[in-house]
Amino acid sequence: MNISRHSDLALRTLMLLAVGDRDGERMTAGAIASSVNASPSHIAKIVSRLVDLEVIASRRGRGGGLRITDAGRHHSVGSLLRTLEGPGEAVDCEGDQPCPLAANCRLRRAFAEAREAFFTTLDPLTVNDIVHSPTRQVLLTLEPRFVPTGGADER
Repeated sequence: MNISRHSDLALRTLMLLAVGDRDGERMTAGAIASSVNASPSHIAKIVSRLVDLEVIASRRGRGGGLRITDAGRHHSVGSLLRTLEGPGEAVDCEGDQPCPLAANCRLRRAFAEAREAFFTTLDPLTVNDIVHSPTRQVLLTLEPRFVPTGGADER
């Protein structure tokens, strides 16, 4: 089972915010984009979606940036992926060349069950669970670093 690049980057965004959200530090969408090797516009769309889902909070202006919410820290990875991926099938049976077996295909049903089993396996994991060591140490080494919300010094 593959997840979309959008969902992958959303999880990575949450992971970065989860390990860096200490002492009031925030991160910008541009910094996240640089850290995960993605375009700033793609990360901006992802951030907007994650704000809508209330798993991250955004603040504009001086001392602004992004931070993970408590709900985001404790959100089920499986549930989050279900939401981000949306309804759909593992195989497009109704595409440009519809499959003549689509209406009565046992394989199609098996794929649907496998997709749900994939998400179910991830249901017990929270964002906090997936950022423990050794993942935490790697996430903390990604540049650029978090920006302080207070003074003018930079890390």
